[in-house]
Amino acid sequence: MVDEKTGNWLSQLKSSGYKLTGPRYCVVDILAHSERALTAAEIFNIAHRQYPTLGLVSVYRTLEKLEALSLIQRVHREENCHAYISAPTGHEHLLVCRSCGRVSFFEGDDLKNLVDRVELKSGYLVQEHWLQLIGLCGECRQGGVEAFSR
Repeated sequence: MVDEKTGNWLSQLKSSGYKLTGPRYCVVDILAHSERALTAAEIFNIAHRQYPTLGLVSVYRTLEKLEALSLIQRVHREENCHAYISAPTGHEHLLVCRSCGRVSFFEGDDLKNLVDRVELKSGYLVQEHWLQLIGLCGECRQGGVEAFSR
C-alpha cells in the first residue's frame, strides 16, 4: 500500500513521463520518509537490499528527476558529497545535524538588509537564496556528543 506522500511523488514522476519500476518506487519511498539527508550511495545501499538488480545510475536519474520536480532538495555535506532530503513546503531553511545527519526545517530569516548590501556592492540582482545551518541536534547533544569546534 502506497501512502499519500509516496503516491503523490510517483504520480508526479509518471505525469512527467518517467517510467515507474519497483526499484524506483523503492528509491522514492526511502527519500519520502527519511528524516536524515541521504547520499546517493546510502539510498542505493538501502534500496539494493530489496532490489538487487538496482543500479546506481538509476538512483542518480531518479534523484535528478525528483530534484527537477522540486520534491527533494540537496543538502551540502562537509565531505563535498551532496545528500538529499524531502523538500519543505514553502520557503524554509535547513538545520543539519553534523553527527547523525538529521535534517530539520525552520521558517523565517531577515536577510533583506544583507541581500541589499550584497546587491549594492556586487551589482548582482539576487533572485533567491539558500540557507543551511550545521550543528548538533538535541538527541546527539544529549547523547554525549561533544560540541563541535568552530
